[in-house]
Amino acid sequence: MSTLATSFGDSAVMLRRNAKHTLRNPVALFNAVLFPLVMMLMFVYVFGGAFKVQGKYVDYAVPGLLVMAIGYGLGPTAAAVNGDMTKGIINRFKAMDVSHGAVLAGHVVSTTVRALIADAAIIGLGFAMGFRPHASALDWFGAIGLMLLLSFALSWLTVAMGLAARTVESAGMATVPLIMLPFLSSAFVPADTMGAGVRQFAEYQPFTPVIETLRGLLTGHPDTGHLVVALAWCVGFAVVGYLWAVSTFRKRA
Repeated sequence: MSTLATSFGDSAVMLRRNAKHTLRNPVALFNAVLFPLVMMLMFVYVFGGAFKVQGKYVDYAVPGLLVMAIGYGLGPTAAAVNGDMTKGIINRFKAMDVSHGAVLAGHVVSTTVRALIADAAIIGLGFAMGFRPHASALDWFGAIGLMLLLSFALSWLTVAMGLAARTVESAGMATVPLIMLPFLSSAFVPADTMGAGVRQFAEYQPFTPVIETLRGLLTGHPDTGHLVVALAWCVGFAVVGYLWAVSTFRKRA
């Protein structure tokens, strides 16, 4: 069997392993899928009336909640990766001649799939709450592709954080900035309504161009300027995360 086929086979095994761990971990399931839905209900029904936006608030909020849902599933991944490193699981895999790349790829793919499931749940609940996008088929394809790219990029960055942390607890805490940044973006209110300093931070931080790109695609008015910046951030996250993860894994394993 070729090396490539072996790597794919090992990656599939690692993916099944991580999927089973997720299904057996109610905290991971709640953080990754259910908590974003709770946040959506709270922001739209509790806070939405206080925010002044163009059109219905649910239409404005869904793009930001899609990005937030991706972030909420990262903590369990960082903790799981660190647990594999600190509890001797990697040494067992080495004894079984499992591809090193498959161990990392399994975590990345499972995290990406979990994030897309959470986003699908957000969109489904959004429709139930009155979300009515005006996106064409091509716009939907672009929005799904961007969500996939962001999930993939943040998954690699999270795996790297989990590998670099010394304890499971610190690994989970390392992802907090990725969870909090969407709150300081244009996810829930336009950036130009914010005060000086906060407005500039919101405009130039990584998640605002991603959210604005999704918002433009879902409303049928894609913004090329935001799209280019969003893609640059996603590719940057993916490259940094991959190189950091591979380097740290080689050193620690």
